[in-house]
This record gives sequence, structure tokens and C-alpha cells, in this order.
Amino acid sequence: MSSSHGNTPAAWSAVVVALVGFIIGSVGLLLDPISYPVFWAGVVVTLAGGVVFAVMAKMGLHEGH
Repeated sequence: MSSSHGNTPAAWSAVVVALVGFIIGSVGLLLDPISYPVFWAGVVVTLAGGVVFAVMAKMGLHEGH
């Protein structure tokens, strides 16, 4: 494992975006009645975290020091 494992701008950005997606999805499930559109919006935002990571990695922001 490299010394920069998980400590890159690409990794941190992806985690933050995915965390926001989980929060959005959780709010959708906590509403009464359950709001499936809000839940699915959270799923989409969570998956966007992977896209953010891939794009930032291609830009060279996932390279070790």
C-alpha cells in the first residue's frame, strides 16, 4: 500500500460527494411517507462520487507524493 493511500484530492472529493449522497438518500427514507424521488436522487449523487473520482484521477489528482 502506498503512503498516500486515500490521501489524495480525488479520493477526498469522491468520499465527500458520496457522503452527501448517502445523507440525501437517508433523508428520503426517513420522511413519512418515504420519498422515493429523494432517495433515488441520493443514489444518483452517491454514484456521481465515483464519476468525480474517475475524472479527478484522469486529471492527475490521484497520484502519490
